[in-house]
Amino acid sequence: MIFRNQSIFYSLPVNTPSCVCSNAGGKFAKKKTSDFVLCRLHLFSITYSYSGIQASMAQNRVTFKTENKLGDCPGVVTGDPASTKKGLVVIQEWWGMNEQIIQEAELIAKSGFVTLNPDLYRGKVATDNETAGHYMNDLDWPGAVADIKGAILYLKNAGCTKVGVTGFCMGGALSLASAALISEVDAAAPFYGIPGKALCDLKNIKCPVQCHFGNLDTLEGFSAPKDQALLEQTLKETGVVFEFYRYEANHAFTNTTSPNYNKECCEIALKRMCEFMNKNLS
Repeated sequence: MIFRNQSIFYSLPVNTPSCVCSNAGGKFAKKKTSDFVLCRLHLFSITYSYSGIQASMAQNRVTFKTENKLGDCPGVVTGDPASTKKGLVVIQEWWGMNEQIIQEAELIAKSGFVTLNPDLYRGKVATDNETAGHYMNDLDWPGAVADIKGAILYLKNAGCTKVGVTGFCMGGALSLASAALISEVDAAAPFYGIPGKALCDLKNIKCPVQCHFGNLDTLEGFSAPKDQALLEQTLKETGVVFEFYRYEANHAFTNTTSPNYNKECCEIALKRMCEFMNKNLS
């Protein structure tokens, strides 16, 4: 059963090394291999009820300007600004810009958006949890926010009139950070991830926000129920328009390959996100 104002976090004993941090935007605290299931969202394999379009969409590899000290950022654009003026930056998980996140963005684009995946790791892609943990720990989070800003400006310069941001786990935390730090963000929809205070002050958010969390999430300091409650209270204090959904699900409940995957919650959450973005980016 789905509940409004649910929180999401995944924790379950699985033999997978986990490195989700308790201080997003700073150094991540290592967790034991059996502690958590890591974020892996292979949503492209699902046919969602809100999207009847199944044909492949045009995709282009691009490079865009960014203030990140690493220089220009590569990425993948899906869709055509000539057919829609609604842009959406889809932020990678800790694996990097792999085929899964590219196809996930394509799935989302079929609901009426031009999407852009920024390659925050600059070509590095992890295929095991230990490597992914190292990549996420080594990430320059302010630099990643700069890359996301560059992605937003790229879409706006390409013809999108409004651009939102969404992401899962690490990408969810970066979605919230971008909403707080980038004035060009027109809407944000984070999934089970909250940035640390060292990275940004969430009270600076001005755009509409839609949050998705799981009531069974146990990642303390990142997406557990206590963290969700603090985030919801902060959003109330900012006075921004926001929606907060909690589901009877674990962290990574949108990941079809995870024991935490919850088909009903996943489909409802992604349908809500696309409807929210269509409304606020029009």
